[in-house]
Amino acid sequence: MWRLAYRIFHAVSGVQYWLERHFTRAGWFVLGGAIAAGALGVDTSLTLAYQIFTLLAALLVVAIVSSRFGAARYTVERSLPRMVTAGQAFSYRVRVTNAGGRPFAGVCLLDGGSDPRPSYAEFRARLKAPSYREWKRLLGTNQIVHMEESELPPLAPRVECELTVNAETYRRGIAHFAQVSLARADPLGIFRKLNVVHAPANLLVLPRRYELNPIHLPGSRHYQPGGMNLAASVGESEEFVSLREYRPGDSLQRIDWKSFARTGQPVVREYQDEFLERHALVLDTFTGGADETSFEEAVSIAASFASSIHTQECMLDLMFVGAESYCYSAGRGQLQTANLVEVLAGVRGCAEKPFRTLSEAVLSQRSLLASAICILLAWDAPRQELVRQLRVSGIPILVLVVTAGELPDKPDWLFVLAPGRIQEGLAAL
Repeated sequence: MWRLAYRIFHAVSGVQYWLERHFTRAGWFVLGGAIAAGALGVDTSLTLAYQIFTLLAALLVVAIVSSRFGAARYTVERSLPRMVTAGQAFSYRVRVTNAGGRPFAGVCLLDGGSDPRPSYAEFRARLKAPSYREWKRLLGTNQIVHMEESELPPLAPRVECELTVNAETYRRGIAHFAQVSLARADPLGIFRKLNVVHAPANLLVLPRRYELNPIHLPGSRHYQPGGMNLAASVGESEEFVSLREYRPGDSLQRIDWKSFARTGQPVVREYQDEFLERHALVLDTFTGGADETSFEEAVSIAASFASSIHTQECMLDLMFVGAESYCYSAGRGQLQTANLVEVLAGVRGCAEKPFRTLSEAVLSQRSLLASAICILLAWDAPRQELVRQLRVSGIPILVLVVTAGELPDKPDWLFVLAPGRIQEGLAAL
């Protein structure tokens, strides 16, 4: 049943998309009238509606056939911004050149992202029942960006024009663009022929971010195994400690060549291991009992913290679980906090692994952590156990639970954020 429903929904969505791009508003009127007249004029002895159907059907045939004549060739160059933020409108420039030998007018540019229709595996995983209403909702969540239709000025042969395309982002993610369609209607203005131009591009849509009060992360500096390579000059000690004579096994990169040239003996630079503050930003990606809205809000909250925490004198570890356990570190010598926000643009929910996968990854690093911020999607036993072990270890921790429901008997230090009122809840931190 699921596979049959998927094939039907997939085909219906494809036909609807094709009709929307090929028929003008007048074309929709003619098409709708032909369908209605055909339904009413089945019995030709009772009504004359079949004559209307014949006329409208003839108009459609003439429009479709006439649109095939007068082939045009175009070249398109799209200038997309590198990144935008979800929920914001933006614009970009498109340069179109008439590469043919004939002038053309009445051409519209149709740009768009990749096919939002899900795969069968995603269809089964994200839908509770195979209904078309749920299918439409899934298509909406998969659509990252929408571009408005733009009309080109009349183009003479070998003439180039530049126009501005207005667009709006719906959700975070990476929007993939494969082609641009240039639509030109038939002389009757009913049916449009599409000239498809290959123009691949990608657009990174960052998560929404909320305003946060100034953040002070408590905690003390901890020894970081790996010394300078890991700490990257962030910490209490100086980079350079002293010079000493070369010992077998010392790295050649640490040889001080000026001292070597002066003394004639190999001399190496000696460094001291670093102590620094390291904070964890833990994102719960286990969406088993959470809805899509709560998960997206959790990602936005994580992006808000990642972009608000200054890492000049500390390090911030973004930890979450996807296909595997991930840990991205920001700080001087590592990633920038803006890079963490870019990482969060591509985070997806994890339904195949247990929550203990994240717990084990976080607890394995607790000896290095000065504090932790945990953004959770529920407050069940596994999540409570993770928080308990962090608190027992003496790590200052801020726990945020994103849920639309109420949590009975919640501790005073636990903050509950409701989707739709996230900014209000963050203001109370």
